[in-house]
Formats: sequence, structure tokens, C-alpha cells
Amino acid sequence: MTDIMRWQWLIVGLAVLIAILLAYAWIDGGREAVRPISQPVPLPPLPAQAAR
Repeated sequence: MTDIMRWQWLIVGLAVLIAILLAYAWIDGGREAVRPISQPVPLPPLPAQAAR
């Protein structure tokens, strides 16, 4: 096999793996319900407020 053919197979293999990963993420995306935040989270001060 030539060098170009090896790169083509590598790119095709990576594309297939990415497609499988995206398909799994798409299918699995809605299985677990998102839980609401039960407590407020303190936010750090903005840089303009911290300089005062």
C-alpha cells in the first residue's frame, strides 16, 4: 500500500469512530432527566467590582 492509501484508511477509520461516538451521544442524550438546582450557587465578583 502506498502512503496516501494508509492516510485515507486512517481518516476513514477516525471518521467512523467519530460517527459512532456522535450516534451514541445522540441516542443516550435524553435518558437521565436533568435535576433542578436546589440551592443558589454563589458567584465570584466581576473584575470591575473586585477592583473597588
